[in-house]
Amino acid sequence: MIRAFAAFEPKGERQPFEFDPGALKASEIEINVEYCGICHSDLSMLNNEWGMTSYPFVPGHEVIGTISAVGSQVSQFAEGDWVGLGWHSDYCHDCRSCNTGDHNLCSDAQGTIIGRHGGFADKVRADASSVVALPSHIDKAIAGPLFCAGITVFNPLVQFDIKPTDKVAVIGIGGLGHLALQFLNAWGCEVTAFTSSEAKTKEALELGAHSVINSRDKNAISAAKNQFDLIISTVDVKLDWNRYVNTLAPKGRLHFVGATLEPLDISVFGLMGAQRSVSSSPVGSPSTIATMLDFAGRHKIKPIIEEFRFDQVNEAMKRLESGDARYRIVLKR
Repeated sequence: MIRAFAAFEPKGERQPFEFDPGALKASEIEINVEYCGICHSDLSMLNNEWGMTSYPFVPGHEVIGTISAVGSQVSQFAEGDWVGLGWHSDYCHDCRSCNTGDHNLCSDAQGTIIGRHGGFADKVRADASSVVALPSHIDKAIAGPLFCAGITVFNPLVQFDIKPTDKVAVIGIGGLGHLALQFLNAWGCEVTAFTSSEAKTKEALELGAHSVINSRDKNAISAAKNQFDLIISTVDVKLDWNRYVNTLAPKGRLHFVGATLEPLDISVFGLMGAQRSVSSSPVGSPSTIATMLDFAGRHKIKPIIEEFRFDQVNEAMKRLESGDARYRIVLKR
């Protein structure tokens, strides 16, 4: 039996829950969960904001732990190995995306907390292809958020061939944004932070921003016209996107990694005249996650976290919901 914490209805508190996962599949591994980060996506799934939650619902898709069992077909891992598991727990292994290494774009990818139980548990199972070995130079206690927030902001740098000479801006300095600043600075870019919080200005500079623009100051945003090769938006709220489009350089890109639910109100003329583009992306493939972990370790990029015990899960989720967490929350055994 696996012991977990589950919600039994939308917005419900997490309660002790046990379930029998059945026999371990030949391609699966079982992980003893030692740490599990909490992401805003866990909250969105808990509240069924995306209409895909089934109950009882066990959140948790930023899992760090040791392997307790391996399936008969698994050769790349052994019991006792330290590994991480992120948003996906399996792929179809046969589509064009999987065959070209873009597993995260597989239309049949299985979410770790979609239709299966996640990491708010003592154990979790996943197909071995979705699990990534944890390098020895990565701090296990803070590694969980790298498997979601970290890869989410790192993936665009690889996908769009971002140059060290590029000027890149980040909208929103929170769980995603504070990592984006660190990655971009280490990548060699000239980094600007857009934030509505004056209290975060100093911290944004310490995290890697070279300059900060108050996102409540329309004149300050307008003054940045035609500057940025890439803007990464990490927020989940509606903004004046046309104002940000105008800050893009020719061929610049406004890229969304924050899951804003409202339609984007963007003028085509603001894009057309300077050949600008708008795009979005989800997490990253296992191979890109491995690259990201190596890069993070080499450049000492670390999530800033607050720790809670697993039996404090309800308190931890309330802390996340308050918006006051700086900047990620991790449950520890």
